[in-house]
Order: sequence, then C-alpha cells, then structure tokens
Amino acid sequence: MATGNHKLDNPVWYSVSETHKDFGIDFGTIKFYHPDYCPFGGFIALDNMEQSISEYSKLVSNFHIIGQKPNVPDNLKLNNELICLQMIIYDKIEGDIVDQIVKLEEEHLEDLLGLVKIVYPDYFKKKTSSLGNYYGIYKNNQLVAVTGERMQMDEYTEVSAVITHPEHTGKGYAKQLVTHTANAILAKNKTPFLHVAESNIGAIKLYEKLGFETRAKISVWNIVQK
Repeated sequence: MATGNHKLDNPVWYSVSETHKDFGIDFGTIKFYHPDYCPFGGFIALDNMEQSISEYSKLVSNFHIIGQKPNVPDNLKLNNELICLQMIIYDKIEGDIVDQIVKLEEEHLEDLLGLVKIVYPDYFKKKTSSLGNYYGIYKNNQLVAVTGERMQMDEYTEVSAVITHPEHTGKGYAKQLVTHTANAILAKNKTPFLHVAESNIGAIKLYEKLGFETRAKISVWNIVQK
C-alpha cells in the first residue's frame, strides 16, 4: 500500500491544500472536499480525526477517505475498503481520435449527470464537473461517453469519470476520451494520474495499452452511518 511519502499517496489532502483549496473543508490534520463537489477526504495524522470525521458526516452520510485506514467515531462505521491501482503517465499518448469530442459546458450538465446516474452514481456529485474540464462524445444527440478531470494538485491532475453508456461500450469511446483528457493535462505541463479498482481488469488493460503504469495500490475507505 501507499505509505504517504509522496503527494500522490495522499491525493485528496494535497489537492485540497493546493489547486482545489477553494473546494475544501479544512479540519487541520484531515481535509475534505465539500460534499457537493466530491465526498472524499485525506489525512496526515490521526489527531482529532474522529471528531473531524463526525463533523463532516453532518454534511453527508456516505463518504470516502483515500489513503491510509482512518479511525472513525462510534456513530459511524467503515463500510468497506476498495483497493485501487493508482496509475500514472508521463508521455503524450499517440492515438487516433475519430469521433468528435465536445468540451462539456453548463448546457451539457443535465446530460452529464444523467449518464453518471446510470453508471457511476456513488463518486460523482452535482458539482464534481466544476473541479476540472470534462469531455464527451455525443451520438444522435445522446451523450454516450465522458471523461474528465477531478483531483488536482500543482503538478498532478486526476483523469476521472471514465464512463460509457452500457448500450455503447466496445466502440473505443473511452480510449479516445482518456487519450484526449490525458494529453490536455500534459499540455498544461501537469502529470495525469487515475484510480481504477484492481478488480477492473478490462479498464486496467486499456490504460496500460495507452501507456499508463501502476504507481501504487491505494485504498478507498467508505464511511457510512451505523
């Protein structure tokens, strides 16, 4: 598991400390995104953690700590641990983009939230798309695939929400969107990284084919009300 010696071992903490400080709630040794944007937290020390987590739980009843195992107060419980691979890429991806990729703006938000609700409801909130640029592919006026940017630090930006409508998988949309998103991040002199469940073999193979390499395993701890 990641040990906390590198910014990417504690991506929420450093994102909320740096690029995304305006989107965060700072409890001192633990920091969270405001739950309207992303129900994630990260910490650097166990001091006063239970009290801070309890305060945050008044805003949202289901949230996640990324990194080391947290201590939780008596009124909450650790629901599960999702082990992810954290993957990173340093070089531009060479690949053909044959479908039109649209930068998603305010007028696309309803389409984006509708697609997310079908595929990826737990991690994506109403204002998540405010955290970075999001891109999509439309077919017959239907948004069928998206990818965007979520956590951001001074040097790193997370590729996230790699989502394809279940009726439109297998057409290379995710490959094109990840290529486009990662290359856009690299063009800003930042390094793209992403998180994928270690059980999601198909997605891992796609990312490896594009040139991503596994940097570490990292845990996503789900905390809920008892």
